[in-house]
Amino acid sequence: MTPTEIARVEDYLRRTFDNPKIAIDAPKKKGHPIEMRVGDEFVGVVHRDEDEGEVSYSLNLVILEEDLPPAP
Repeated sequence: MTPTEIARVEDYLRRTFDNPKIAIDAPKKKGHPIEMRVGDEFVGVVHRDEDEGEVSYSLNLVILEEDLPPAP
């Protein structure tokens, strides 16, 4: 993803979820995942897909079992 695409997707997510703490970090090295966080908490990765000239973005949220509340 280009820096412009990252900024546009970040803005979309902030507006959609009404949360200015959402941030998308450009990868440190080419080919590495594009990480999304809320504040300091890593929550997932963003992927860009282009098919027949149409571009879309997907967000894969990661929930660690250790972050879940105890089971009843």
